[in-house]
Amino acid sequence: PGCRPVDMDPAALIAPCDGLLTAYPIHADTVLPVKQSRYTISDLMGNDPAAARFEGGWCLVFRLCVNHYHRYCYPDGGVKGANAFLPGVLHTVRPVALADVPVFTENCREYTLLHTERFGDAVQMEVGALLVGKIVNDHLWPRGVTRGEEKGHFAYGGSTILVLLQKDAAALCPEL
Repeated sequence: PGCRPVDMDPAALIAPCDGLLTAYPIHADTVLPVKQSRYTISDLMGNDPAAARFEGGWCLVFRLCVNHYHRYCYPDGGVKGANAFLPGVLHTVRPVALADVPVFTENCREYTLLHTERFGDAVQMEVGALLVGKIVNDHLWPRGVTRGEEKGHFAYGGSTILVLLQKDAAALCPEL
């Protein structure tokens, strides 16, 4: 407690986890270069029609390394929907494996539609890998959540969190 203070400024979009951040604009035909592979938002969400809501928005990719804290939180307060679990084959994310296997479309992943207080509808997705295949989300739905409240954790090692934002939901710094 107290090691990771949460910015309570309502205008600030907080990071849901420790990690290395890359931001990509989302368009219907956008293919995201993630960990040396290429994916569409629809692929990542298992062809869920909700993926279309994020056209013109942002995909924020947070890559957790071994030295990062492996618990993650909600980026804003609001109401969470059901967790959608997409089972998959767990693969390593080492470059040698990425050459032949589309890791994110085959690895297990779990995502939640969030109806946030300040940033509209958003998706938060956790992606498992070979040594981090266990995704543990703590809450059932529907329920209110608060900014910075722990959402869950990865059981071991490093992995990836994606946050999808709708068009004009947040203004990102140009360096992202």
